[in-house]
Amino acid sequence: MHELSIVLSIVEAAEEQARKHSASGVESISLEIGTLAGIEPDALAFAWEAGLPGTILANAERRIHYIQARARCLDCNHEFEIEQLYQACPRCGNYFTELLQGQELKIRSLTLTTAEEVIS
Repeated sequence: MHELSIVLSIVEAAEEQARKHSASGVESISLEIGTLAGIEPDALAFAWEAGLPGTILANAERRIHYIQARARCLDCNHEFEIEQLYQACPRCGNYFTELLQGQELKIRSLTLTTAEEVIS
């Protein structure tokens, strides 16, 4: 289950930002995950619960924004949503496509807290 290593990497990134800004905690974290990023939502939720106790993200609100995968046909330039990497263009049937989005995995925002204020 690689989701646990992903969660631990997210914790590391949050801890690094907290140190950089002298923050005492994290109020919320927002993630962007593409539908073709290879992340199983249920496995991520399980890993999140298993990997956070005792970390700076333990009490943080978590928001996940899923990015629907989209591709462009290299033959007819039609843009369309895809569910898998090698999917034919619905307009012309061509399999030669360019992935436009859908493999993202990033921290969109992090709201840090200090003893005095909230930093976004």
